[in-house]
Amino acid sequence: MNAKLILAVSGAALLAPAQSFAATTTPPATSVQADVTVVGRVASLCVLGTPSSPQIDVGQMAATSGTRVGKIATLPAQSVVLDGSFCNFGGTMLTVDATALTNLDDGGVAPPANFARAVNYTATASNWAGINAAATTAALGDGSSATKTGLGGTQGTPKLSAINLEVSNFTVPADSLMVSGRYQGAVRITLGPAGVE
Repeated sequence: MNAKLILAVSGAALLAPAQSFAATTTPPATSVQADVTVVGRVASLCVLGTPSSPQIDVGQMAATSGTRVGKIATLPAQSVVLDGSFCNFGGTMLTVDATALTNLDDGGVAPPANFARAVNYTATASNWAGINAAATTAALGDGSSATKTGLGGTQGTPKLSAINLEVSNFTVPADSLMVSGRYQGAVRITLGPAGVE
């Protein structure tokens, strides 16, 4: 009887640790999350590509023979391309400021009657918006009032383009005889937000 009692006690003693182990098992781990916001910015940029030529040389402008000798000859249109031009935002436009060619060698002195020291032309910048930017100079024979400005249409979205500048329709005020010398004008192209010159 005592042996059975001891055996029964021993069995109870053997079961106790197993029950204790089951009661202290760690529950499965759970995940937790945290969010971190990453921010940055991109500046609004407009970039004009490098002109395919920094200068347009129309050469000898006056006819040297024929019925128009001494007056402006027929000059072909000239083009320069600004490849890789872009704006990374919408609402942009081209502006052209064209300045007539005027004589550099006459000291700015008003020419005598029937002569002029200025050559007018049309400058057109295209391939940006639906309406090209164009300006036709209207200098007087003495070279005054030499600059005109032309605005293009608005480009509504970001754009990458090869902008084409064409200079054409060369004329002399009153179709006068031309004072000899070196002549120089300029075209400035501006690319930026519409309404900001």
